[in-house]
Amino acid sequence: MTTIDLTEFIAGLPKAELHVHHVGSASPRIVAELAARHEGSTIVPADPEQLAAFFDFRDFAHFIEVYTSVVHLVRDPEDLWTLIHGVGVDLAAQNVRYAELTVTPYIHLLNGIPDAQFCEVIEDARRRVEADHGTVLRWCFDIPGEIGISGERTLRIALDQRPDGLVSFGLGGPEAGISRAQFAPFFDQARAAGLHSVPHAGETTGPDTIWDAINHLGAERIGHGISSAQDPKLLTYLAEHAIPLEICPTSNVCTKAVPSLAEHPLPTIVAAGVPVTINSDDPPMFGTTLNQEYAVAAHLLHLDPNGIADLAKNAVHASFLDPQGKSTLLHEIDAYTSKRLSHPPSL
Repeated sequence: MTTIDLTEFIAGLPKAELHVHHVGSASPRIVAELAARHEGSTIVPADPEQLAAFFDFRDFAHFIEVYTSVVHLVRDPEDLWTLIHGVGVDLAAQNVRYAELTVTPYIHLLNGIPDAQFCEVIEDARRRVEADHGTVLRWCFDIPGEIGISGERTLRIALDQRPDGLVSFGLGGPEAGISRAQFAPFFDQARAAGLHSVPHAGETTGPDTIWDAINHLGAERIGHGISSAQDPKLLTYLAEHAIPLEICPTSNVCTKAVPSLAEHPLPTIVAAGVPVTINSDDPPMFGTTLNQEYAVAAHLLHLDPNGIADLAKNAVHASFLDPQGKSTLLHEIDAYTSKRLSHPPSL
């Protein structure tokens, strides 16, 4: 019997990515290009080889510090378009057919890009990626939780500009010491306007943060949510209410949220029946790709190709893609899997 090479299977598998940040997804080439444009006014190295050391994080607080320094490389519409388009091209190269990209409009506003222009630029880049590469991009507008006044302004950008690609409303940044409940008014208005709720919670804090995201923010999906493994009642609730977790294994190790991949709680969460999706978060910063994250998950969960395909389908089901789009992508995953298992390449 011919053995299926899981790395090759994953590489060709049609996929959806639901937890990926636009700045954190910039390849070393793009980051170096932006750093070179702003040489002398940034601490980010313009040498792609030096970026690996720059992205060696001591802890989550250091990760936020480094991430912010990369954010501040995006200073004008040309920088923003270069970033978004480059991320879309890199996703397409991994056979990502659909991605919900988390963007943080407030930070770009601080960098001098007006609301309307910000939305025009990301929409233009989104359409170009879809036209040239077939990958569909959608937006999650994210509140940077560490900036107290950002919630109202992020909401206003979302509702006043309402770009065609916008599907959800999120909350990122540090979790410790930043109550989820204080953002409830903004999430209430966003949800009333038809946006989906997808806050980060339970990555570097305990299960209470996840409960707060559900009870105060009406979370439909949870960004990370890995501390749910510490609370059997929460696992049961997530499973019974089919609230998916956006799991990013390598990210959790790199930010020291988890000591090692071997100790990652993904198997515990899956065993409890909680729906999970596999994602890359900030892939170049963590030296990974979405394909690699699927390989990590396959190892942790002892999956065969059918199990890996089921993970890919989880992401489609948990996405905010329209019903026809979901049906098309699910069929594509099934067709690819059937073909590969029926006619695997000779090794």
